[in-house]
Amino acid sequence: MSDGLGGQTVEAARRALAARFRAGAIDSAELDARMLLGAVLGLDLTGLIAAARRLLTAAEAARLEDSARRRLAGEPVARLVGRKEFWGLPLRLSAATLVPRPDTETVVELALELALDIRRGAGDPTRRLCIADLGTGSGAILLALLSELPGACGVGTDISEAALRTASSNAANLRLADRAGFVACDYAAALSDRFDLIVSNPPYIRSAEIAGLAAEVRDHDPRAALDGGADGLQAYRALIPQAGLLLAPFGVLVVEAGHDQSTDIEGLVAAAGLTLERPARADLAGILRAVAGRKLPP
Repeated sequence: MSDGLGGQTVEAARRALAARFRAGAIDSAELDARMLLGAVLGLDLTGLIAAARRLLTAAEAARLEDSARRRLAGEPVARLVGRKEFWGLPLRLSAATLVPRPDTETVVELALELALDIRRGAGDPTRRLCIADLGTGSGAILLALLSELPGACGVGTDISEAALRTASSNAANLRLADRAGFVACDYAAALSDRFDLIVSNPPYIRSAEIAGLAAEVRDHDPRAALDGGADGLQAYRALIPQAGLLLAPFGVLVVEAGHDQSTDIEGLVAAAGLTLERPARADLAGILRAVAGRKLPP
């Protein structure tokens, strides 16, 4: 791709960009090329098809070249376009937020299943559920749950005020702001209400393993959202006891787990006085990804 790209058509530029990404060993070359081109031109897939024969301007070509260089250097497409889809919802990102990943949808799936049990256990099938998302980041888990539970309300917490601004913006864009609030604190430290459902995707990478992560993660996700301490369990030791105190009777905690952490997390859940709820849920790769515990009434 050269400075003369401004004379190419949209379709020719897309093909050239995809070829360049394939040569750079990027597996999702075609998809990445479409996404970056669409972001530069402000067009969706239909728009790109309709504009296939129009020529790029010099300014558009320059922006596309900048994006291409950054992508080849390892910057994720989601960072370049500033958004990522999660649970079918378009979410804005910022430097303070983790890029939501499909693995985390396992937490949403299990939480939605258990939400029905919460209502049954409380003897009120119409009960309005109250949700807390500890370490909410972009708001991905909370907003996914609220989108599926029309009567629910929730709060997302994060130590990063910049992340909370992003989450609040996402709630507004998804028309969920009237049911979602955001609080700056360390996990549940500033919360005092009782919650029916508490969810969290805390940092769980062992500190010594961060240097070996893929560049897309290591160099572009906020370290605070990755680093789980020496054994990867530091965040769980903080948030699980807090959650145990805040759960209403029959309430449920669902947390995301790293690839070999589910057994240790189950031990922490039991130590907090919660009853383990079903086997840990595996993601599409077969990794035990979601652990749940229920607070039974005395």
